[in-house]
Amino acid sequence: MTLDSFKAFERKPYYSTDYGHAYLGNSSELLGSIPENICNLVVTSPPFALTRKKSYDNVSAEQYVEWFIPFAREILRILKPDGSFVLHLGGSWVAGYPVKHLYQFKLLIALCEKLGYHLAQDIYWYNKAKLPTPAEWVTVRRVRLKDAVDSIWWLSKSENPKANNRKVLKEYSSSMRKLLKDGYNAGLRPSGHDISEKFAKDNIGAIRPNFLDYSNTRSQTQYLRLCRKFSITPHPARFPIELPLFFIKFLTDEEDLVLDPFAGSNVTGEAAEKLKRRWLSIEINEEYVKGSKLRFFNVI
Repeated sequence: MTLDSFKAFERKPYYSTDYGHAYLGNSSELLGSIPENICNLVVTSPPFALTRKKSYDNVSAEQYVEWFIPFAREILRILKPDGSFVLHLGGSWVAGYPVKHLYQFKLLIALCEKLGYHLAQDIYWYNKAKLPTPAEWVTVRRVRLKDAVDSIWWLSKSENPKANNRKVLKEYSSSMRKLLKDGYNAGLRPSGHDISEKFAKDNIGAIRPNFLDYSNTRSQTQYLRLCRKFSITPHPARFPIELPLFFIKFLTDEEDLVLDPFAGSNVTGEAAEKLKRRWLSIEINEEYVKGSKLRFFNVI
């Protein structure tokens, strides 16, 4: 199915590019119009269950699982058998107390036990640029550490989703390059590990851990510059483009279909466009959709 022939929704897209369509609307309504078993990857960052209400209309931690399950059910339906669902969720604190809420863990269990998703892997994003919040416990009373790591659940429709970690290898460190050049002593280590000679093989790069270190500090992107130029309110909770780029490379091939049902400023669509993947985005706030179009200023 080509992008031009993709007629999931009756309404016209808000805008289109060479590879994707961006839609203004509510995912709870639009997801049901997408045919089943056609999506290779859904990668999204829905509104978190934060104690303080945000402009993008987040729900409470107590309501979160019930609120999100209908979206997840539709996502499971439209995924291909070897497709993946990458869900980025930050943590939340219990209002008035220096303890964490368990909502994202409760959601994970519900997705797997109630809907039948498989947890392919738990992945963690370290954003060292995060502010030290909640201020009451971190900077005022000094009884907690800065919360700087978010959970990313890599879920799949089957036990064997499409994936290839060779596409996302990490550049070797200088010490590893020296080791490959000078040679490596294979054999049994005091720890009990038996290191074979294959360890010294040059695989172009190292296999990445399930810990992603991307700072979210950019303030002079094309998106933000053009939002200021055209007096458009930018989305306040953008994640760095490195996150969707990583998962799209890792879990899809060119021309595969990527969907973000809580698109915000459509970072996922921009990443998919760069990697020549077909993409669909859905966002309920027209100001955010209007601003997201500026990410494709050179292609629309």
